[in-house]
Amino acid sequence: MNRLLNLLLEPGRYFFAIAIAGFGAEYIIYGQFRPGLPPVPPWIPGGAVMSYVVGAALVVAAVSIAAKAKARLSATLLGALFVFCAVCLHGTHARAILLSGDERTGAFEALSIGAAAWVLAATVPAAGGAVPDEAARKFATAGRYLFAISMIIFGVQHFMLAEFIASLIPGWMPARLFLAYFTGVAFIAAGLAIATGVLARLGSALLGVMFLLWVLLLHGPRVAAALRNDDEWASLFVALAISGGGFIIAQGAQKKTNLAR
Repeated sequence: MNRLLNLLLEPGRYFFAIAIAGFGAEYIIYGQFRPGLPPVPPWIPGGAVMSYVVGAALVVAAVSIAAKAKARLSATLLGALFVFCAVCLHGTHARAILLSGDERTGAFEALSIGAAAWVLAATVPAAGGAVPDEAARKFATAGRYLFAISMIIFGVQHFMLAEFIASLIPGWMPARLFLAYFTGVAFIAAGLAIATGVLARLGSALLGVMFLLWVLLLHGPRVAAALRNDDEWASLFVALAISGGGFIIAQGAQKKTNLAR
């Protein structure tokens, strides 16, 4: 079981980097902040220039993380950008986040991806084998809790919007409403495992697998059927980023356990 988990965890950093590069490419291609595309909310001014700047920064960060070149610095800054956008920019529409599923999803997607980036900064190998400093470990701890909270929110939302969630599941899958509730339970269970540290490695790894299956079975076919639909691409990249985030959290839990020994 541990060997299988190790095989699954290693690609997490690359899934995460590909998704971040995908977000950056969309900002550059479309030249604007678009709905459903993290981290910057669509109502933020700046036009094409700021969209190109953010897009380029995301692509550079993704390459840095994938190539392990200044990856810790890039992951820390990337996490700061996403968390800032979630808290300080999306947060200006706090009422909408409370009342609107779309607004809530956008804010917590950005928050969870930023949180995973902070955990990544403390787990990715550094030049010369340098261990993370105290600041990096504190960011990683904050990231783990923010990621857990986001998953619990997503789980609760699955119960609030179960019929809508079920409508997004491919028609060939049976018991779609049951699957909507089941994934809600899985979100909450994974979030609690990560927050408490009880079965955190297993819970976050299974979360990563769940999102990866969604990429392959749900978002991949939808993108293939509508290659010019930027919303479908953004949804695929979000799912891939959170899949990578689940594997990254699992690696962080594994390293924490090893250090404790």
